Amino acid sequence: MAKKLCALVGLAVCFGGALLSAQKPAGKLTTDDLVEIQQLYTKYNWALDSGDSEGYAATFTPDGVFNNNVGHDAIVKFADTFHAGLGSHVKHWNTNLMILPTATGATGQVYLVLVDFATKPASIATSANYSDELVKTAQGWRFKKRATKGDVAPKP
Repeated sequence: MAKKLCALVGLAVCFGGALLSAQKPAGKLTTDDLVEIQQLYTKYNWALDSGDSEGYAATFTPDGVFNNNVGHDAIVKFADTFHAGLGSHVKHWNTNLMILPTATGATGQVYLVLVDFATKPASIATSANYSDELVKTAQGWRFKKRATKGDVAPKP
């Protein structure tokens, strides 16, 4: 009887372990990961606001996506075009960053306030939010996909 009970317990433990390993749990983020991701968001804003299009593109994977811009060259072109126009007199301010682990890296969400410092006093040009897919590469954390969604006031 004891052998049968041990066999059943062993089967349950093995089967339960198989069930747990079959599920794909989200990864874990270390404190270093969280700091590196926060620094990635910072580098993104500083590079774009200063006109450093190569530095900006370096915050993405080589095949990264920013809205409709896919890949390094398209992202550099976007940054150059942005900074030549509106970007020459605005600064990106992010707040309420939320980073969550996933099975392949992390997701991020953050609010964006775009401040126009050409107006006196400075004014808010727009507000939006970013939704991000992040991956850890040999060069560190990078945006795999980044989408912007502008805020729209509800109808009265």
